[in-house]
Amino acid sequence: MIDQSKNKGKQLLGSLILTFVSIIWGTGFVFQRVGMDSIEPITFTASRMTISAVAVGIVALFMKDGKEEKGRPGDTVIGGICCGCFLVTATILQQAGLVYTTAGKAGFITALYMLFVPVISFLIFRKRYSWLVWTAVFIGIAGMYLLCMTEGFSFAKGDDLELICAVLYSCHILCCGHFVTKGNPVRISAIQFVAASVISWILAFITETPSMDKIVSALIPIMYCGFVSGGIGYTLQIVAQKFTDPTVASLLMSLESVFAVLAGVLILHERMSMREAIGCIVMFTAIIIVQIPTSRKGIKPSGK
Repeated sequence: MIDQSKNKGKQLLGSLILTFVSIIWGTGFVFQRVGMDSIEPITFTASRMTISAVAVGIVALFMKDGKEEKGRPGDTVIGGICCGCFLVTATILQQAGLVYTTAGKAGFITALYMLFVPVISFLIFRKRYSWLVWTAVFIGIAGMYLLCMTEGFSFAKGDDLELICAVLYSCHILCCGHFVTKGNPVRISAIQFVAASVISWILAFITETPSMDKIVSALIPIMYCGFVSGGIGYTLQIVAQKFTDPTVASLLMSLESVFAVLAGVLILHERMSMREAIGCIVMFTAIIIVQIPTSRKGIKPSGK
């Protein structure tokens, strides 16, 4: 009973941390939007990833060595590189897709990682979810549709990039969930940002024209997205996923769209429509449902 209570406490802590992460990412959309006024998307991504790598790297460097989790000694490095590759390719594809499609549609398609995470978990890891989790997933998708899709839905140019982006974000969530129990979470995060910054800088110099003037002109958004959205947000995500099921984590992190709308209202003085307000309520309903304890709510291997 004590162990069960302790596990529930850790799960609640993980959920609270991921909710806080979604608030950080939601407000980060405001800074990303402002930053895009004076700098190309891949250069912006490379700059923010570099700031994150330095910030988290310093923390990881001075961390005291603790006992490694189950796994091989190289799992921290392998996990960081894999997570970094998924993260940077998903981020760049999302930015590229935004050139051709609307922000609302991009947000909705990207949020389909809520559905892809349990599907990929079943196909690759043979894990099953209860009806309550699936109900929360589909309610969450409905809420995201109301929140993002204000002009109907039709598949257009750029949407395919956003769909691939959603699959890659799903892989990033599952990758974090897999390696976080095998390696050091903070060091995995630091290595992920190093890998992401190297890849994005290479792509930036190939496809764009990075310059110090452009970086300086977008310095405040880059610093916020680098230190707060990246350094704090993604590191807390990896730490929290140690105690949180990947599908539950994907639902909690999808709240970033809700907080992005709220941040737009509070900071940029944008107006929230009735449809968006209903979408926010539906999203929060999905989050409440997935927190309801049931005997089979968590994932379990099929056939057992």
